[in-house]
This record gives sequence, structure tokens and C-alpha cells, in this order.
Amino acid sequence: MWLLDQWAERHIVDAQSKGEFDNLPGSGKALILDDDSHVPDDLRVGYRLLKNAGCLPPELEQRREAIQLLDILKGIRQDDPQYQEISRRLSLLELKLRQAGLSTEFLRGEYADKLMHKINDQ
Repeated sequence: MWLLDQWAERHIVDAQSKGEFDNLPGSGKALILDDDSHVPDDLRVGYRLLKNAGCLPPELEQRREAIQLLDILKGIRQDDPQYQEISRRLSLLELKLRQAGLSTEFLRGEYADKLMHKINDQ
């Protein structure tokens, strides 16, 4: 253990023995942590800032838009004048996602609803 680690550990043990950690907010509850272990160390701070600002990577933004377009298509009739335009936009987004090497299976079935719910909660 490094000297700094030993010093910190000693102060933590002293604080525990004095009861300074008792009755802290959330004491005894499980921690809810965002798992950033898959993000390289040098990118974590930047990704965290973008996430907290509500920004998504382009691929996820395109997925969100594709799901929204699909929901619009489900809500209008095929003879509606906007149907063809929205359908074209959705097809273009699907093509872009496939060209980026991403699956578009999320547009087929209940996974789309779960994904949209997850994206909106963040």
C-alpha cells in the first residue's frame, strides 16, 4: 500500500471508530451506481458531462428518432399525406443505422417500446 493509501485508510478507520459515518443519508441502502467500467478512463468525465446535459451519441439519437417516427406511423392511416414522407424518413434512418453496423431489430416488436422508455428516463 502506498503511503497516501495508508494515511487515508487510517483516517477512515478513525472516523468509523468515532461514529462519524453513523446516520448518514442513505445509510444501509444499496448504492445505485452508473456502470462506467466499459468506458475508457480518459473519456469517463466527458461522457458523464454529456450524459448529464441530456446529450446522446448520434447512434442513440437516430434510434430515438426512428422509434418516434414508427410511433407516428402507427398512429396515422396509410392514406394520410404525411404517411409517405414519414415512412421515407424512417427508411433512411434504418439505412443509416445499418450502414453504421447497428441492428434495426429494435424497430420490430416490443423491444422498441422498452428502448424508448429507457431513453426517455435518462
